[in-house]
Amino acid sequence: MGGSYRALGVVRSLGRHGIPVWVLTDEHFVAAVSRYTQFHLPWPTADEPQQLRYLMDLCEQYQLAGWAVFPTDDETMALVARNHKVLAERFRVTIPPWDVIRWSYDKRLTHRLASEIGVDQPRTCTPKSRDEVAILDWTFPVILKPAFKHNMNRFTHAKAWRVDNREALLSSYDEACTLVDPEVIMIQELIPGGGEEQFSFAALCVDGVPHAWITARRTRQYPMDFGLASSYVESIDMPEIETLGHRVLNAMKFTGLIELEFKRDPRDGRYKLLDINSRVWGWLTLGSQAGVDFPHLLWREIHGESLPKMRGRAGVGWIRMATDLRAVAGEIFHGRLSPRAYLRSLRGPLEFAIFAFDDPIPALVDAPYLMWLACKRRAKAIGRPPEKRQQMAPISTAGNKAEAHDRPAA
Repeated sequence: MGGSYRALGVVRSLGRHGIPVWVLTDEHFVAAVSRYTQFHLPWPTADEPQQLRYLMDLCEQYQLAGWAVFPTDDETMALVARNHKVLAERFRVTIPPWDVIRWSYDKRLTHRLASEIGVDQPRTCTPKSRDEVAILDWTFPVILKPAFKHNMNRFTHAKAWRVDNREALLSSYDEACTLVDPEVIMIQELIPGGGEEQFSFAALCVDGVPHAWITARRTRQYPMDFGLASSYVESIDMPEIETLGHRVLNAMKFTGLIELEFKRDPRDGRYKLLDINSRVWGWLTLGSQAGVDFPHLLWREIHGESLPKMRGRAGVGWIRMATDLRAVAGEIFHGRLSPRAYLRSLRGPLEFAIFAFDDPIPALVDAPYLMWLACKRRAKAIGRPPEKRQQMAPISTAGNKAEAHDRPAA
């Protein structure tokens, strides 16, 4: 469910093992052009009941009972989790139900969970009113962020808004209130440092117990201060992060794929929980180079296979060139990175987010498509809406249809 580079990682992981894969594309399309995608259809821009009905009709028409469903963004994850029981009667659902997912989907609950289990986190406030924001006695800079991203706008599209003084905080809060319900606005201290201070613990879990896991450092991100996404990630050995990750997962009793993001606070040396991604994450495919091919391992687990416990090896890199080149350009310009150091970071085992020798088409279409998408968003933002996205094709559309009975269930 989704067409981004995260979905592409799932497609390749399963496809390379001979498992047939279909893609339901959103505004992103790169996963649909993979050689390992057998069939693709557009994901409808509709309300949740209509989207649920779409999945049910898809299952019935194409005889997809027993196929695995992989949501690849927060909203499809929430839809599947909230409708877990009815979907599990037809599909193999790869994420846990809503009573588990909600702790990661709603960042207010993530904050509460961390407080209850004694895991450090950035200082956080969920203000009840503008007056409460006005008297907030914090050291700047801070960030504003939404607790979740149900509707897309300039606030929810950004990972966070940085504010450097009280006047900016109040004006940014006022603007955010026009875009989302004020109750979902969070204020959080901005921990100093860039991606080099940010670490992740990613795992395939069963009832809160990791069966396969890896620890990684987000060495570069774009933008560098609080990046929208990773651009260069490397696997490392970090027992402190593993210990914290095990504690959070055990409290959640989580089953499925999950990534926990931490940042080291240079002011006190403590690792603080930033975020929890309870679905596939951006640098997912680093695992395949490091010996833990997460999507395929999850596919095996939900089909009842017994898996040995395994840890991904250190020293493997992952890179998304489209964003890393911009991050590197800024770091070199400001004297924080030398060209030689950049080239040195590319040595050794390296997994590309988009490019693959056995599947080159996604890399050829990614940059032009991203440019077109950026132009489309810009045109919409300045009040000249581009041509509306083509309406959802009927499920029985000819020309892209395959005979379902000729395929094994994914």
